[in-house]
Amino acid sequence: MRTMKNFILTLSALLFAFTLTAQSGKLKKADNYHSKIAYHEAAELYKDLIGSEVDSPQLKAKLADCYFQMGETELAEKYYSEMINSDQVENKDVYQYAQALKENKKYSESDKWMKKYNQMNPSDSRSKEFIENTNYIHRIHSQDPYFKIGKLKINTPETEFGGYKNGDKIYFVSNRVKKIAVQRYHSWNNKTFLDVYEAEIGDDNEIENASYHSKKTNKIYHEGPLCFSKDGKTVFFTRNNISKRKDRSDDKGIQNLKMYSASIDDEGNWVDEKELTISSTHYSVGHPTLSPDEKFLIFSSDMPGGYGGADIYKVELKPDGSLGQVTNLGAEINSEGQEMFPWMSEDSTLFLSSDGHLGLGGLDVFAVVFNKDGAFKKMINLGKPVNGPKDDFALILNPDNKTGYVSSNRSEGRGDDDIYSVTLLRPIKVNLMLKGLVADSRTNELLPNSLVELVDEEGNVVATTQSGADASYSLDLEEDKNYTVRAKQTDYFDDIRTVTTKDLDPNIEVIEQDLLLEKDPGLSLYALITDTKTGLPLEGVKVTLLDNMTGVSEEYTTEASGDLRKALMDKKLNDRGSYNLTLEKDGYFSKTVTYNTEFDREGQYDVHAKLNLAMDPEVTDLSEMIEINPINFDLNKYNIRPDAAIELDKIVEVMNQYPGLVIELGAHTDCRGSIAYNRKLSDRRAKASAKYIKDRITNPERIYGKGYGESKLLNGCECEGRVKSDCSEEEHSKNRRTEFKVISTGNDKLKVNNNSTDSFE
Repeated sequence: MRTMKNFILTLSALLFAFTLTAQSGKLKKADNYHSKIAYHEAAELYKDLIGSEVDSPQLKAKLADCYFQMGETELAEKYYSEMINSDQVENKDVYQYAQALKENKKYSESDKWMKKYNQMNPSDSRSKEFIENTNYIHRIHSQDPYFKIGKLKINTPETEFGGYKNGDKIYFVSNRVKKIAVQRYHSWNNKTFLDVYEAEIGDDNEIENASYHSKKTNKIYHEGPLCFSKDGKTVFFTRNNISKRKDRSDDKGIQNLKMYSASIDDEGNWVDEKELTISSTHYSVGHPTLSPDEKFLIFSSDMPGGYGGADIYKVELKPDGSLGQVTNLGAEINSEGQEMFPWMSEDSTLFLSSDGHLGLGGLDVFAVVFNKDGAFKKMINLGKPVNGPKDDFALILNPDNKTGYVSSNRSEGRGDDDIYSVTLLRPIKVNLMLKGLVADSRTNELLPNSLVELVDEEGNVVATTQSGADASYSLDLEEDKNYTVRAKQTDYFDDIRTVTTKDLDPNIEVIEQDLLLEKDPGLSLYALITDTKTGLPLEGVKVTLLDNMTGVSEEYTTEASGDLRKALMDKKLNDRGSYNLTLEKDGYFSKTVTYNTEFDREGQYDVHAKLNLAMDPEVTDLSEMIEINPINFDLNKYNIRPDAAIELDKIVEVMNQYPGLVIELGAHTDCRGSIAYNRKLSDRRAKASAKYIKDRITNPERIYGKGYGESKLLNGCECEGRVKSDCSEEEHSKNRRTEFKVISTGNDKLKVNNNSTDSFE
């Protein structure tokens, strides 16, 4: 029966003796009962009209609705099936038909009609959630149980639900037969009204020695659900509107539920009852529970402005007992369906029952997990054995947060709604899992037995696993963390991915991340170092190889073969590479070259095929290294002529090739002309030549010009003063020369005393 599913918040308190306004005909009378949610009376009349002249798809839909609301889902399915394909079918009919089928364990057929409902009403949150999670039944069935469940002896063939502990007493709600003169029945399903009972707690959370609480508490209509303050001195409870005023019913004649508070005296009596200010004649409020800090009262209501039927709300409970602003807990928790029976545990987990979120049938119990700041994180269906095809509701945990009670009208019970004990088996939290496959990135070949490591933000490996025979892997994750996941396999490059559990969509439980490893293509660098003059391989060359991409530097020394080979274990096809190679050997000029390439093929890359890796022996003058023709100037001039520039460019090339090279450019004259004039002219020519080179090399201070005039003649062709030279012009020309003396190779191998000044403007 559907006693707990709807009447608790939209309850007709009409008795069999209520008076109907004058109406004609059984159909009108049945419709009137139906509109006043007197489903038992309406169903009796509609059933009599089947096959009559007023029979119609709409009549069958209303009859099916009556049975659906009373929890008689087999009859609801029967009558919905007889009208569901008519052109008069409405959205509500399709939805409730799908739900009736689900409660009757016909899941595939139910899914078919939920797809139909989605087509008819795609904006409904229930249809959208279904379309996005069509495998929800399998997912719920496959999860590990959160609780174990046990039967209790307290149950009777009538209704029992609850399990509200206060001190050494426990309270529950029941419509069990009472020893009173007049039994009253409500018109929803022709059952007696609910009252509060108190009992003792026995072994294994058994509820024993139950007794009727009090006639002062239990009025003529419904009481319950309820909750107690931690100090046991205050109770909040639900009751029908029992006002004696004419306005105790709404405009449909329905007496809605209200919430009350009462103080509890030393004898356990409930005194000083007060109706809470959030109660109303026009809508229901009920199902109270307190937040752990007792700053908020959480409840269920069908007040205007919600998302559908009954929603979960909270209201501030001020120190003076007054109530603050009412707040709806939002669309993540509430739906177009019914959300009821909230209960907040000591660890701030909110339990509630809903038929609007995806479940196994009827009302399912859900746990709502919040972030540390109190924001919604995830709503979890608690699955079996707490939930099943019928109504499961009113999960209440004791202060130990491990044991408690849940109620259900499942078929294995003693009667209508029964109370069951529950024991927590595992923490209720958002269980996050990382899973995926490990495969070859190019061929998609699966790679079983690959090592998978989970690394935290500090670089610690916090978990490891191996991909299975099907190449799948899975790792548990914690909330609000950043991770790196790394896969390793022989002859493959590692695949490294970042994974975060921060700011996740609350519906996410599994993060899927395939790890794709690239097979090592055998990339390598090969370099052959030779002597520039002989072309022979050079042994003993120190080679410093710097990877410009990573900053990693390695050193090698060549053997007699003059070569080196570097396997590039970190490089993949289509990667770019950039390397500096610095070559050093005693007696040779050091040099640094840069090798840039794109690894667009497998195998070996020959650096010397693209760059000059031949080393030049050290010299004292660049003329020993390269051929330099005489650098000529116009008579009495020192500007650089085009033919001189050609020769000076040779020096520029060498000095750029060897950035540590320091050169003195010395200019010399023959003896003709005065000593002072020759020194001045040669110095100007030297400095002009040096400036030409400075403007074209890195670190221009590496060259300076100095004029020697006729002070360093190469032969005896002197001609100063009274000395007359009889040297030929050819002999004089040997003294007119420009020398490029090596001062330093960068390793300070050679040095000279430099007394000149590089003073040209």
